[in-house]
Amino acid sequence: MTRILALETAGETCSVALLDGSEVLEKFEMAPRKQTELVLPMVESLLAEASVSLAQLDGIAFGHGPGAFTGVRVAAAVTQGLAFSADLPVVGVSTLAACALSVQTQAPSPKVIAVFDARMGELYLGAYRVDDGKQAVVLEDGLFRPDALPELDGDDWLIAGSGLVHEEALLACYGASRCIPDAHPHAQAVAVLALSSFERGEGVRADLAQPVYLRDQVIQGAVR
Repeated sequence: MTRILALETAGETCSVALLDGSEVLEKFEMAPRKQTELVLPMVESLLAEASVSLAQLDGIAFGHGPGAFTGVRVAAAVTQGLAFSADLPVVGVSTLAACALSVQTQAPSPKVIAVFDARMGELYLGAYRVDDGKQAVVLEDGLFRPDALPELDGDDWLIAGSGLVHEEALLACYGASRCIPDAHPHAQAVAVLALSSFERGEGVRADLAQPVYLRDQVIQGAVR
């Protein structure tokens, strides 16, 4: 069984999760700007509850962004510290993909557009095909202006996340089966998305646990 600790602090929430085989434990709080003070105590509490030590983990996963600058840095820094101390590999997972997977508990949908408010009149957008509630395969992601959104096939999208402050532009471009503005990425989804990477031996050294920012770049890949 693969045992993964996961952290997600990129938005207005703070969550940690432990994936242990087929079981997942998670602690989740709405915590705008409080992730720095909350995340380590949550990790300690979670591991104590599960009677698991860092040395018994197979790796650590973290939401690597995009998201709030401070929140993304918190997850990366804490992951680095924990991974260095126990000599564990790490895997970064897109917070957009984690949001697309997390929203399945509210409204199951095979096609999700996850959107975060990026401020400055822009939004982070990731379009995903969700397979079996375990993978979110990226179809498109990046940083966009509401008047220059990417073209996507179909009109039966579930749109989720704080980027729905631009709801009018999103609906005009894509239509939607449902909109959920209060959707958030969860550490549980980060762990589930990272599992296949760990199983393939794709975990990297702790010093490579770096945030990913989508400003001035577009990233492409399957687990995002």
